[in-house]
This record gives sequence, C-alpha cells and structure tokens, in this order.
Amino acid sequence: MARDIKRLGKETLVYGTSTVLARLLNFCLVPFYTYYLHPGEYGIIATVFAAVALFNVVFLFGMDQSYLRFASDAPDKNKVFRQCFYGVLLNGLVLGGLLWLFKTPAARLIGIPVEDGYLLQLAAAILFLDVLNMIAFTKLRLERRAWYFAGVRTASIVVNVLGNIFFIAVLNKGIASILWANIFASLTSLFLLTPVIWSELKQNCSLRFDGKLEKELLRFAWPFVPSGLASLFVSVIDKPILVHLAGPSQVGIYQANFKIGVFMMLIVSMFDQAWRPFFLAHAKDSDAQDTFARVFSFFVALAGWVLVGLILLMPDIIQSNIFGNFHLIAPAYWEGLSVIPLVLTGYFFYGLYVNFMIGPVLTKKTQVLLWITLLGAVVSITTNLTLVPHIGILGAGWAVALSYASMATALFCFTRRVYPLPYEYGKLAALVLLIGGTLLIGQLSGNTIGIKIVLLILYPGITALILRRTK
Repeated sequence: MARDIKRLGKETLVYGTSTVLARLLNFCLVPFYTYYLHPGEYGIIATVFAAVALFNVVFLFGMDQSYLRFASDAPDKNKVFRQCFYGVLLNGLVLGGLLWLFKTPAARLIGIPVEDGYLLQLAAAILFLDVLNMIAFTKLRLERRAWYFAGVRTASIVVNVLGNIFFIAVLNKGIASILWANIFASLTSLFLLTPVIWSELKQNCSLRFDGKLEKELLRFAWPFVPSGLASLFVSVIDKPILVHLAGPSQVGIYQANFKIGVFMMLIVSMFDQAWRPFFLAHAKDSDAQDTFARVFSFFVALAGWVLVGLILLMPDIIQSNIFGNFHLIAPAYWEGLSVIPLVLTGYFFYGLYVNFMIGPVLTKKTQVLLWITLLGAVVSITTNLTLVPHIGILGAGWAVALSYASMATALFCFTRRVYPLPYEYGKLAALVLLIGGTLLIGQLSGNTIGIKIVLLILYPGITALILRRTK
C-alpha cells in the first residue's frame, strides 16, 4: 500500500509541476489584466470564457473519459483511440461551424454586447483545437507519461502568457488579444502532440467506425455531458447571471477575486490528474479499499492546510505594499475580496467530490453523475438568483461554496452505497476540527500576521500526529 501511495504522490507532483506552472503563469495574468483592462472589459472576457468552458463539454462529449475507461483494459487500444479522436474531430467541425455562423444570437444568449460577437468566432477556433488535443493528453495520462504531458502543458501556457503580454501591452489590441493568445497556445499543444496522435492514426488509416464499440463509448460518455455542464454551471453560471443582474463591471471585479481560488484548485487538479488512472490501475489489488481510504485522509490533511493558509493570508498579501504601488490585484477590484474564502471553500469541497468519483467510475454507474451535478447546478442557479440581487458578488461566492458542498455530500452517499470504503472517520473528524480551529484562531487574531504564520507552521506537525494514530 505504502509503495502505491508513494507512486501516486510522485505522479501527482509530476502532473502538478505542469499544472502549477500553468496555473501560476495564468494567474500572473490577473494583475496584468486588472491594470490594463477596466472592470467592464474584464467582465466581458470573463463571460466569454465562461461560455467557452460550457461549450467545451459539448464539443468533447465525454470521449476523453470513454477513452480512459475503455483503453485501460482494451485488447486493441489503437482502435479505441481512433474512434474517440475521429469522433471529437467531427463533432468539433460541426459545432464550431455553428458557433461561427450564429455568433450574434450566441452573444445575446450569454449577455455580452452584440458588437463583441466576433469574440465567439475566435472562441470556436479555440474549442476545436482543444478537443483535438484532449484525447492525446488522455492517452499520455493513461500511459503514465507524466513528463511528456507536463512538457506540452507548460509550453502551451508559456505561449499563452507571452501572447497575452505581446498583444495587449505591446500591440494594444484589446480584449480580443486574450483569445488570439489562446489560439496560438492550443496550436502549440497540437504541434507537440502530433507524434502521439500520428503514432495511433498511422496504424490504420481507415475512417470506418466500429458500430458496437462506438455505442459502448457513447453510452459511457454521454452522462459526462449533462453532468459536465451541470458541474460547470457551479463555477461559471455566476458570470452570465452577474452580467444580467449587476453589469460587466461587477463581473470583472468578481472574476479578479475568483481567480485567487486557482491556488486551491491547483491541489485538486494535481491530485485529479493522477488519482483516476491510479485507482483504475489498483482497483483489483487485495488492499485496494484500504489504500483508497488512506489516500483520502492524506488529501483532506493537505488540502485543509492550503485552504487555511490561503484564507488567512491572501487578503493581507493582496493589500500589502510589498511591491510598492503594484498589487496582486489592482485596488479598483478590492471590493470583491470578501468572495475569496467562499470560492476557496467551494474548491475544497470539489476536491472531496473528486475523491468520491471512485464509486461511479469503478462500478460503471456514471449516470448518477448527471443527477448529482444537476443538484449542484440547481443549488448554484437558485443561490445566485436569490442572493445576487441582495448582496451582489458575495451571493455568487456563496453559490460556489454551497454547490460544491452539496455535490460532494451527494456523491459520498452514493459511493458509500455502491463501493464502500473504510474511511478513517476518527482521523477525519480530528482533521476537520484542526482546520476549523486554525481558521477561527487566525480570524480572531485580526491583522496579526505573525500569529497566522505560526498557526500554519504548527498545522503539519499536528496533522502528522493525527495521521499516525492507529485508529
């Protein structure tokens, strides 16, 4: 067990190297945007990318998950790759063409000015390129070629960041520059992944589909579409709602502070990249369930530390004068600082949700994800519509936290029924008390940064004592 967990940790770090670098480089664009774009412009581009996230689920149609599941034990992995790749290629051409042609009604739908509809045409190009990359990325994950994966991701993000700086700061091309930079980044990924794609396609140039296999792939994949959309509603539906109820400027302020959640999402993304291939590979081990339960305890401990640290320190860091007159977020956006703890808490619950994904995936009962994520979507939309008119962007922050919490709770209940794991409930309860107590003491200390740092230094030692307990 210990060796398997150690390998999972190593792969998490490798995937995390690219993920951390990618997210951090992207996060570096947040202060850049807040100083070069006024909140209204930032709000428009945030709304466009919210739509891109939703469209991406439909373009991909869950075929990355089908490839991961079926290729893991298929005798002909090459056939599975071809079926999935050609499927997303065709889907991307059709849907991308429709979005390109109907940019005006699409712009009205998401709440941006009609004259900015051309941004959706650029978004269609990004979506098409990204789905072509995704099956190859998934193949690298399945084969545990983590360093190749990390290299491609890193190169793409570097191109994206440099493109943003060049187009906006040097050429002064406005918000369309952000989309153009993403297009060049996606092209970079496709170029670097070409050897992976070609090595599979050259073995059989036939475009014929295996009807039986295709039905199985689609049957497994389709629940990920509505569930993926519902899941994204939790994190992106707040932007269109805010646009309609509060205007683009409030969306810009909210988005700048929402981006602080990237640091919590880093931990979740790093873990998720390695977790799914890990539990698929070890599901038949004799001590699999004990291993998975132990992994969950480690995850709660680490994610809890990150959560506490960010909630306690991030507002002070943002408003500090460490860099003189330059701040992590421009002062014009500081009125949204109150949403940061809520967004971070929401992503913590999403990390728990990722852990509980083991139940429906191993039992192939992925249809339940639709209902669970629909629950999250309903909570998100209801909370946004109820609270945003009264407390503004703070209501959107509450929507994120409550939505992910409801999803994690529902998926835990399902996984406990279909694939019960011997979770270390005593240790988990102690960790929750540690997280809550540290937050409480830190908040009561006010602006005393020294006390907060001491609390964060003590946390790992106390965590180690908790996890070493026999029960």
